[in-house]
Amino acid sequence: MIGVPQRPLGHNPSTNAQGTTPGSFANPPDIGGARAFSSPDTPGMPEPSDKTAWDFLPPGWTRDHDSGFAVAPEGFEAITQLEHARLGVITPEMQRVAEREQHLTPELVRDEIAAGRMVIPANRMHLQHELDPMAIGRASQTKVNANMGASPISSGTGEEVEKLQWAERWQADTVMDLSTGGDLDKTRLSIIQSSTVPIGTVPLYSMIVDRRIEDLDDVTILGQLEHQAKQGVDYFTIHAGVLQEHLPLVQQRLIGIVSRGGSLLAKWMIHHGKQNPMHTLWDDICEVLRRYDVTFSIGDGLRPGGLADASDAAQLGELEAMGKLAERAWRHGCQVMIEGPGHMPFDQIEYNMKLQRRLCHGAPFYVLGPIVTDIFPGYDHITSSIGATAAAYHGASMLCYVTPKEHLGLPKRDDVKEGCIAYKIAAHAADMALGIPGTRDRDDELTKARAALNWQKHFELSFDPDTARAYHDEDLDVDTDFCAMCGHDWCAVRISKEIVQFVSGKEENYAWDEPKISQALSGEQKAILEKRGVLSQEELHRLASKTRASMNSEAGRAACHSDLTSDGEARDLQGATGE
Repeated sequence: MIGVPQRPLGHNPSTNAQGTTPGSFANPPDIGGARAFSSPDTPGMPEPSDKTAWDFLPPGWTRDHDSGFAVAPEGFEAITQLEHARLGVITPEMQRVAEREQHLTPELVRDEIAAGRMVIPANRMHLQHELDPMAIGRASQTKVNANMGASPISSGTGEEVEKLQWAERWQADTVMDLSTGGDLDKTRLSIIQSSTVPIGTVPLYSMIVDRRIEDLDDVTILGQLEHQAKQGVDYFTIHAGVLQEHLPLVQQRLIGIVSRGGSLLAKWMIHHGKQNPMHTLWDDICEVLRRYDVTFSIGDGLRPGGLADASDAAQLGELEAMGKLAERAWRHGCQVMIEGPGHMPFDQIEYNMKLQRRLCHGAPFYVLGPIVTDIFPGYDHITSSIGATAAAYHGASMLCYVTPKEHLGLPKRDDVKEGCIAYKIAAHAADMALGIPGTRDRDDELTKARAALNWQKHFELSFDPDTARAYHDEDLDVDTDFCAMCGHDWCAVRISKEIVQFVSGKEENYAWDEPKISQALSGEQKAILEKRGVLSQEELHRLASKTRASMNSEAGRAACHSDLTSDGEARDLQGATGE
């Protein structure tokens, strides 16, 4: 008998350990430690840091050895989630996170936040609106961010709010407003007030409206940060790790600096001959963010923009500087996550994830992709979701989606959907591989529905029921005990279901005993098939109306043949009225 890796009993993404698989091959869970949910290390990978946010307490703070919590100076008032956690307090936001993720408890959430390994991006001002708190960290499920925003040549406030709602519909966990055109202030406020998910921004974009980057000064920087924090932005991307000493390291890159923030600040530094102002103002910036509990997303301004520039000295030098900035932010009581690449060969992803875990002491890693090949413009939601799955498995806590429009233009509504779905696939695949409890339960239920050939349950359990139903009905619009891919006589699932010794397909909750006419296509399902361009308008009309005449159509439809009824009865069913 061939052996498989042995893991502790219960290390299984299925709550009830359903099926025959031995469970996750990842490391045993270590929530409360540096390897909460983690992949086994390939030889040569960096070890986790032996430090956490506890090693960077503010001046005057001490840690009580009996309780394990901190003692603040007399008269101190906690504001941020990190400060509350350090003092042993469970906030309503921590409680909500535990409610949303059943493998967590409020105490575990508090302790992970206190260690700096988890953040709850929840600006105090946004909590006054519709924000539903969530957590980002390796002890929690992998999260997905959706980028959007108006540009000088495309979109506006109304369209961006619609894209926000569309991203929420497709389960983006956070949204970044990256607007660089139109009424930035109005768009940002509208998004915040409409959003149930945390909103992030890159404040630098608004700092240079109607001015050159060379004219950026300290007053403008701190004033814009205060303004956006008051509006309710939950996390800021601030490119403070791009330093003067890094700029010579990018001179031989094939594509230089691809981060907007990074390139703008590089230009400022070269013009003034001074250090990055975001870096020199770091302590003042921390004070602004602390007042509103805005989470830092320390930006990777030197991320690689092509495989040829990945894991170079500039990228890794910036990552080291970002770790030092995280330490300073923790001393101010601020929550911190770190941003990462980018474009990266598949074989370098694990090293980069685990190097960040060491240099940044386990602060949540928020990565863009990575995109693992450069030659598929128009399909970069796919090329990057491949890298994103590996990144999440090896340590990333949040994945910034990439849409089919990446490198080509501003995402539209359909692109947002494509990006969200690609990245929900990546996040979900990684969570199951890591063995996060309960993450495979819905998959197992869909498997049982599929085994029973219960099409309606199959669609209901799918992430995108409209697309699943539309694709099915494109070939066979009667729910019967086979699908159009194999047909009746060759359907392995139907044959397995008939084998008495097998449990396959015999789940009582999914049993059904006769083929049924499927529901008429909804407007959204019809639109899905129209875009595919496979069926004629007559066929689409037939599927959307289900009249007697259309059901009798023989225009290329698969025959309704079934073990559960005679061929004649099946034909009568397909000819029955849907009116």
